[in-house]
Amino acid sequence: MTSAEADRVSVDALVARIRERLREAADPARAPGQQAYMKSEMPFLGVAVPTTRQIARAAGREAAPDVLEGAARVLWDEASHREERYAAQALLGLDALRGDPQTVPLIEHMVRTGRWWDVTDELVHRVSDLLDADPVRTGALVRDWSTDDDLWLRRLAIIAQLGRRADLDRDLLADVIEQNADDREFFIRKASGWALRDAARTDPEWVRAFVAAHELSPLSVREAAKHL
Repeated sequence: MTSAEADRVSVDALVARIRERLREAADPARAPGQQAYMKSEMPFLGVAVPTTRQIARAAGREAAPDVLEGAARVLWDEASHREERYAAQALLGLDALRGDPQTVPLIEHMVRTGRWWDVTDELVHRVSDLLDADPVRTGALVRDWSTDDDLWLRRLAIIAQLGRRADLDRDLLADVIEQNADDREFFIRKASGWALRDAARTDPEWVRAFVAAHELSPLSVREAAKHL
């Protein structure tokens, strides 16, 4: 068996293990409510998101990076239920892949094909890992995303630094919000305000000055001002 064949066997085994455990944890009674809340065409199994993450992380903890990435892609692309996609995202957060630039194409793929806030917002953590590992290269990537045709990639660019506190790159945040200041899309305006609100936790004066100097939507301003 070649190395590639062995990896494929390992990928298939990991995918099967995660699927089996998700179905063991399923609660059909809660599934319709989850699907309605997320306005999802894809059905749910009825597994709570924290439980889904725990299942994926426990199953993949000892796996090699290539196996984790391969399993994440299979779970994502071949998902029959939304929890499989959440599990795929959880695999990208394991130590073996965290901050690895090889995950960037898969992160972009998830955003472009997931096309909803739960997908995009969860991947903020993975972008933060990339910023920790290589702030210059990742900063350039985030700036590219901020002008992409895909609104969900633009949203990811805007909220990419949520929770970074002392590590916040203010120039990067300013750039991505300025690129989208005229966008009338709700999810973009909300993201801009959310990112500024989070920045205000550690640098309220910078946020106050930024809001005063830019023509932002009323929604963005309201969100930004919540901690001012």
